Amino acid sequence: MPPSLDKDIRLDLQRGERLGFDEAILCGPKAGAHLTQILDEAHAKSIRLLLTRLSPEQFAALPEAHRSRIDYEPISRTGFFASPHELSGEPRVAVVAAGTSDVSVSREAARTLRYYGVPSVEMTDIGVAGLWRLLERVEELRRMSVIIAVAGMDAALPTVLGGLVGGVVIGVPTSVGYGIANGGHAALHAMLASCAPGLVVMNIDNGYGAACAAMRVLRVPKT
Repeated sequence: MPPSLDKDIRLDLQRGERLGFDEAILCGPKAGAHLTQILDEAHAKSIRLLLTRLSPEQFAALPEAHRSRIDYEPISRTGFFASPHELSGEPRVAVVAAGTSDVSVSREAARTLRYYGVPSVEMTDIGVAGLWRLLERVEELRRMSVIIAVAGMDAALPTVLGGLVGGVVIGVPTSVGYGIANGGHAALHAMLASCAPGLVVMNIDNGYGAACAAMRVLRVPKT
């Protein structure tokens, strides 16, 4: 049984005032008892949370009272504890996945945006192995302020998009691949070495971070 964290749990209640983001809980490394304590405190203080990397096994092990308060999606391993923010406005962000193998990460980004009430357009399986699939959607993508491009293997999608659209392109390398793909390191290095000017690159599998970056971009006032 893990030790009690009653005196050590310190939820970041001022994060919204500082950054415009609610507290987010990275669940994967945490013991079930510790997650329960965190949710107990959040519920007692009427705080809503975004839960990331919450495995189906961790979700199933939570007390039923907490499970009933969570909008959980196993594909992205995300949960909304209490009600998310209301959707507002028209989509200005596209979340695109090179292949269906990348969907868990693209869904993490899309679900993070949804939690914050930011509508997005999702596109799946438009990687460069079949370039026609991307070209079919390129005019729609050109209307977006931000594109989150999620890709593993050689991760060419963000570079191609960076040469086709004028919006901010945020590349998210995924750990999809085998052999020299090396758990996403090849994809990460490919994005970092991209010749597409202004391409933004996140850490491997960091859909949550990409969504937060997109929201920061959207807040920048137009001149």
